[in-house]
Amino acid sequence: MKRWMLVGSVILGCILGWTPAFGATAPAALTTLQAIHVLSHAEAAQGLPVSFEGSVTYYNKSDIDLFVQENGLGIYVQTTMGANLALGDRVLVRGHMRDSFRPDIIGESVTVLRHGDLPRPLPADFDRMIGSQLDCMRVTVRAVVRSADMVVDGNRYNLYMHLLMDGGYIDATVIASNATMLKELLDSEVELTGVASGKFDSKNQLTGVLLQIPTLADVKILKRANMNPEALPITPMDEVLSGYHVRDFTRRIRVQGTITYFEPGSAIVLQSGTKSLWINTQSEKRQRLGNLADVTGFPNAGGGSLTMALGEILDTDVQLPITPRPVTEPELAAGTYEFNLVSTEGQVLTSVRQAAQDEYVLVSGGHVFSAIYHHMDEADGIQLPPMKLIPIGSQVRVTGISMVTYGSNPFQGPVSFSLLMRSFDDITVVAKPSWLTVRNLIWLVSLLVLVVLAFAVRQWILERKVHRQTVALANRIEAKAALERRMAQLEQRRSHILEDINGTRPLAEIIEHIAGMVSFTLHDSPCWCEIADGATLGSSSIGVLGQRILHQDILSQSGQVLGKMYAALGEHNENPGDEAEALAAGARLATLAIETRRIYSDLVYRSEFDQLTDIHNRFSLDKHLDHCIEEARQKAGLFGLIYIDLNKFKLVNDLYGHHVGDLYLQEVALRMMRQLRSVDVLARLGGDEFAALIPAVRSRADVKEVAIRLERCFDEPFTVEGYVLQGSASVGIATYPEDGTTKDSMLTAADAAMYVGKQTGRQL
Repeated sequence: MKRWMLVGSVILGCILGWTPAFGATAPAALTTLQAIHVLSHAEAAQGLPVSFEGSVTYYNKSDIDLFVQENGLGIYVQTTMGANLALGDRVLVRGHMRDSFRPDIIGESVTVLRHGDLPRPLPADFDRMIGSQLDCMRVTVRAVVRSADMVVDGNRYNLYMHLLMDGGYIDATVIASNATMLKELLDSEVELTGVASGKFDSKNQLTGVLLQIPTLADVKILKRANMNPEALPITPMDEVLSGYHVRDFTRRIRVQGTITYFEPGSAIVLQSGTKSLWINTQSEKRQRLGNLADVTGFPNAGGGSLTMALGEILDTDVQLPITPRPVTEPELAAGTYEFNLVSTEGQVLTSVRQAAQDEYVLVSGGHVFSAIYHHMDEADGIQLPPMKLIPIGSQVRVTGISMVTYGSNPFQGPVSFSLLMRSFDDITVVAKPSWLTVRNLIWLVSLLVLVVLAFAVRQWILERKVHRQTVALANRIEAKAALERRMAQLEQRRSHILEDINGTRPLAEIIEHIAGMVSFTLHDSPCWCEIADGATLGSSSIGVLGQRILHQDILSQSGQVLGKMYAALGEHNENPGDEAEALAAGARLATLAIETRRIYSDLVYRSEFDQLTDIHNRFSLDKHLDHCIEEARQKAGLFGLIYIDLNKFKLVNDLYGHHVGDLYLQEVALRMMRQLRSVDVLARLGGDEFAALIPAVRSRADVKEVAIRLERCFDEPFTVEGYVLQGSASVGIATYPEDGTTKDSMLTAADAAMYVGKQTGRQL
């Protein structure tokens, strides 16, 4: 089980290591834990070098966690997986400092000097552990087991327990255990020996105690439960509260800060500098935002975040407003600004008024999130104002309280988040939406359809007029009947063309039908269409003597010439307007057909290709993987999948900006494409992750050869916007059916192989 405080520290020195400034003398290494423990957070953040001895009190080979103790002091060391370390080993640790909940160490080497005895565990009570007085120390505790479950840790199962001590609840994890003791542990009083550590929220604040236990032998049952859980009587579901009993000695605490959010009868948020706290309260008295306030209540860690419960508010009536901090979406997704007053920008996808809140769904930087306004005015009996209407596609700036979605774990990657607004003034339009949207294009297509329908209505009115005149003139009865038949045929053709435009018939066939309709309208005169940079479709009659060639441009809505509609007519015609109208009608139908097909083709392309690098996306890769699996099953064949993860890509964005990062991704995609065959598929899975699908291979060696080429194509540096970037990538491979027989198992196997290479620094 990873130590949560390790992942919560996001320091650039963790990536680059400590390097002395050019021309400066390197500081001397710290050689004792006493010297390390007196460092301040600011001093630890400088990455000072360390070289000290100590005894191993905890190490998990499937993880990177190492605890070392010496002379009554303990510390956490981030090391490598799979090291040959045993409890009690006397080790020499070399590395550099890092700031975290407590200053800890990034280990660069851990050398075993000899084997020795483990330090004697200290008897521990709840108050000393929750106060971090025994952090990283080997301790012994007594508690009652409330739950005991097997949880997955890498490729093995660990035992995870929730326990009640005299004073509060703690958690404990036991390395590589089995399930044989689970029934015996429940409700038993036990003695546990392990290293005291903590659980932390997204802001690296302590939310609980986690005891790291090396072996099951360190768990001793002192008093077994009075009754086996399986022998308990069945309790009706509506009577489960009859078993509830709490004895709570939690101390009331007092905090002070500026009020940045208040929801009557529910919650208040205080902020002081960069620190902020969510406090649940039953008070419905209106509080003024920006006032300095004192709040007393009880500490709580519900939902994995540090909070307070049962808050009692004392407003000082002193204005000490907090300026919202401008942040980016990746910063919000990291969870480090939870409960802080922030501002950010995004594009409106949709908005909806619900019974209890108004919600604006926004997108920015690849993150979809919500800006929410709770109906607090309505709760006070005040009529709720209309929802602020913002056009879809608008760029807006939102101010509010950053909220991490309940259950999200910021230590395993980006989390879902939302912003709580205090009023409708917290959302303002920065830029109006562009007119060139899918919605507007649909309106344009609809307008074209209406134009065609209007033309049809006009033709129908003309038909009725001819009909009335024909009835009045008996000598033209036969001509009227022929005209009606011809107009009906024309209308039928037009209807079929409109159906084809909205269907799946090929564009060339639709254009030929339109040319045929115009030819039919002009009494079977030759008619054809020349598509710009394309084919000539229809019945061409160019070069025949005694003919007039008329044409009509086929124009897009933006004025671009899509092609020309032609007709070859006789030398004389009594109604030249009919000729022009027929050509114009055909050109309008051709415009509708061509632009509708282009919109559809563009949507299909966008669904399967990455917009930044112009290579396949995750959706397209899934389709190709399904096809390869099906073909391999039919032919008993082999194929390979290569997972590529760019190393230190975040550093490129941090140092040179996201624009250079995007250009770097494009260059990386182009260089990797040159290493692949035409039948291979390169896809971007998101961020700095890529995958290459290698079909039709003879053995795993063929896949490995391609993976080596992809890995080595980063040897030459990249030149982007005048910067020279030395890139590298971690690569993992999987072959079908050796590593997996399904799409998900193949991706998981390749990702796991890549992760092992990244953590160990091993190349193929």
